[in-house]
Amino acid sequence: MVKEIDRAGIPVTHICTVVPISLTIGANRIVPAVGIPYPLGDPTLGEKKSYEIRENLVMRGLKALTVPVEEQTVFEEDI
Repeated sequence: MVKEIDRAGIPVTHICTVVPISLTIGANRIVPAVGIPYPLGDPTLGEKKSYEIRENLVMRGLKALTVPVEEQTVFEEDI
């Protein structure tokens, strides 16, 4: 789905837990998430820390939308 939306001219960031799957489906902007059971946080770290993780991932995903890409790009670090 992300590939088709991107092809229609709407940039998409795929926040995912398994990067090789995103690469296989052809997502252009990929942001690795934390883990399969909790992709956007870690409840074992407490509510505040989990929120910080989630905020960082979403901000990284939004910033990735502003980066022009010619090929699949994994945004591992802050942009």
